[in-house]
Amino acid sequence: MFWPDVVALKEFYASALGQFVCNAVWRQVHEYWPETKDEVLLGIGFTTPYLAGYIEQSQRVIVCMPAQQGVIHWPLQARNLTMLSDEAELPLPDNSVHRVLVVHAVENSEHVRGMLSEIWRVLAPGGRLLVVAPNRRGIWARAPGSPFAFGQPYTLHQLREVLSEHSFTPLKHTHALFFPPSGRRYVLRAARFIESIGRRFFPAFGGLLLLEAEKRIYAPITQKARRNVRKMYIPSAQPARSAKNV
Repeated sequence: MFWPDVVALKEFYASALGQFVCNAVWRQVHEYWPETKDEVLLGIGFTTPYLAGYIEQSQRVIVCMPAQQGVIHWPLQARNLTMLSDEAELPLPDNSVHRVLVVHAVENSEHVRGMLSEIWRVLAPGGRLLVVAPNRRGIWARAPGSPFAFGQPYTLHQLREVLSEHSFTPLKHTHALFFPPSGRRYVLRAARFIESIGRRFFPAFGGLLLLEAEKRIYAPITQKARRNVRKMYIPSAQPARSAKNV
């Protein structure tokens, strides 16, 4: 699939429309994760606009930008926190992060299954995954110039199924971006009002889906459980008598 270029994404989020998008999505991300003290956060895709607010309050923030998308130094005036990597081969140890945010990635990747398997591997037990993906019913997935118009949009059912197939338990979901993808002043002035109306009355038609899921761990069968299995004894077969012994 075709990935949006990292330079184009940076320019979009620097625009007036991009700032409104960032604020609308950031408010919902913060509702999911209001507190991340002593936690390690990983972003996959172009997540820097949404993770900037977590740098000071988290133990560590890491951003993985897929090779097809490109990479930039971030934050600008501080030590770099980004890396270039294949989204299906994350250079991180097992169980090393607590939360993973995915933006501008799941709809573009040709290796969604590999990416989700890697996310499951690096997440600590009980870790949370938050996926932001374009909604198939929303206008942002089809509008020219929209950064969410690349790749494969999802319905809520499809996104839930994909996560469930990779040992994630979907928890809750919300929608965002109900205002049209236009930088006109009158649209931007009404954007906050349109967002509040859309979330309340037309949630299924938001431009983006936000779905949080938890890493699912299956309990192994213990030795004690095996001992509780009732044993059955089957008597051995008796040798058949020959005709000479009758």
